[in-house]
Order: sequence, then C-alpha cells, then structure tokens
Amino acid sequence: MTKSALITGITGQDGSYLAELLLEKGYTVHGLVRRASTFTTGRINHIYSDPHNAGTRLFLHYGDLTDGQSLTNLVLDLEPDEIYNLGAQSHVRVSFDQPAYTFQATGGGALNVLEAARQLNKKKQVRVYQASSSEMYGEVLETPQSEKTPFQPQSPYACAKVYAFHQTVNYRKSYDMFAVNGILFNHESPRRGETFVTRKITRAATRIKLGLQEKLYLGNLAAKRDWGYAKDYVEGMWRMLQHSEPDDFVLATGRTQTVQEFADIVFARLGLDPADHIEIDQRYFRPAEVDLLLGDCSKATEKLGWKASTTLEELAGLMVDHDLELAREESILAAARR
Repeated sequence: MTKSALITGITGQDGSYLAELLLEKGYTVHGLVRRASTFTTGRINHIYSDPHNAGTRLFLHYGDLTDGQSLTNLVLDLEPDEIYNLGAQSHVRVSFDQPAYTFQATGGGALNVLEAARQLNKKKQVRVYQASSSEMYGEVLETPQSEKTPFQPQSPYACAKVYAFHQTVNYRKSYDMFAVNGILFNHESPRRGETFVTRKITRAATRIKLGLQEKLYLGNLAAKRDWGYAKDYVEGMWRMLQHSEPDDFVLATGRTQTVQEFADIVFARLGLDPADHIEIDQRYFRPAEVDLLLGDCSKATEKLGWKASTTLEELAGLMVDHDLELAREESILAAARR
C-alpha cells in the first residue's frame, strides 16, 4: 500500500530534499504552500514539473500554519500517514524584529499541526515529525549537546521552537500520539536561503571571484556551529517516523567550526584571501548571541542507524560549485546589458 505524507514548508530547503526522498521511496506527497504574489516553488519545480510526479504523486495545497481550522480541514481530507512540520519563520536574526509573528508561525503553527493530527488520530494513526532546532540550546549548559541537555533559548525563534518541542512531547504523552522531535543542528546546501550565513558566504565569494562585488559584510565570525548537509538530515527525519517507538533525536556531525573557518574553506577553494574581502558590520550581530553549538547524535546512530556522511569541506564544495555557476550566469547577463 502506498504511503502518503504532508510536508509543511515544502518549498524550503529541507522540504524540497524531503519531497525528493519520499517520492523516491514511492510515497504520495502533499505540500503546504503559502500564497504569495510571486512564485515560491523554485526549489521543487524540477520535481513538480516531472510528469511522473505532478498530478499523480506530488500535490501542492495553499494554506498557512497560523490558520488552524483550515489546516485541520486539510489533514482530515488528505488523511496522510505521516506529517512533517518543517514550516516556520526560520531566520534567527529576523525573529528579533518580528517576535510575535515568529511565535505565531513557529510555535503556534506547530500546535496547529499537532491538533490537526490529534483529530485525524480518531480515525487512523498519523505519525508527526516536528522540526526542532539546536538554537533551543542557546547559552549552552554542556558540550556537546544531546537530547538530555537543558534548553537555554537566546532568541524569539529559539523560544518558539522550545514551545513547539514541549507541545510535541505533551501531545505524545497526553494523547498517545506518534509524535517526534528532530533536534537538528545547522544543515546547509546549495538550496539554503541566501540570507543564512553559509549561503551568504558562498554566494558573495563566487561573485567576488568573478568581479561582480568586492566586499562581504558579516557579523560574529567567532560563532561556532555544527554544520551538516541538508540532504543527509532529511534521511534522518524519515527514519525517525519509521522507528518502532516515538522519541526525540539529535542530528549533528559532532564537529564544530567558526563562521571564519567556514569562510576560509570557501575562499581558499576559489583561490581568494578572505582578509581582503570580509568586513565586520554590527548590523549582523544578534542582540543575544549563541556562541557554541556542537551536537551528540550517538542516540540517532544507535537507534536509527543514522550518521552524517558529508564533510564540511565537501558541503562547501557543493555550495561553491553551485553558486559559481550562478555567478557566471549573472556575469553573462551583465555583459549583455552593457
């Protein structure tokens, strides 16, 4: 029997990779898409336009995580076997400027997903994945961080994610639901949004290489992060919902490096000296910084058989190669306009 899944945030980095994975595994995939005045499906156009998927195994539905009733109606109509809640206002720095909206979308949205799943559970069991975040650890109380490490959130985004985490545990215990939290440490890819620091670096460095810009402005270069490849991490999400019992899992590489070190890897790959091009801009510092994140994924390795398979150097290479091609296309267009 063919399984079906609903992915919120399907047009994002993780949602697009997860949709690919589930389609490869034979699922029927439904995606929740917020209506906008411009098209937002760029990351999934290649699979949505595939005649083997569109209209047969991949379906998009307009909706919003903050609209609980419409979300419940959709879930009851589709009756998916699995729900992956990846949708959120996911930019940490922006959450300081939009704290209320961040809570509504990231925290309240997760609650709406859980409540919709609870209603469906009266008819059939649905398994729910909640995208939690290493940002919940904030001002860390121990290193490395595991499923047992207490949370010390340092941003409105992290606070909203902590709320969503505990609601997921609450629904699991209170209503005997199969609901899990995936506490994912930073995971990047060529599909990462350009406002996130890794993609900001690879995009700027490749443009600098081709003479399209001169400087890259960044904030806290000393911040340490545990960076992995998003394509590896969506495999971990899927494995959590195939596990015999609902539980919470950390996904991480177990390796931490600074923003400066990531930039050094990228610029070196392009034959550039980062010192010649990177400048500090106070606008990119957070009101409350998270200095060190380093994950312990031994539980996921033991129980799920999961581990990160892509090194940071390999990940940086994938992102640089992708963005260098974008920069070349941009350079050709710029030359044609002259």
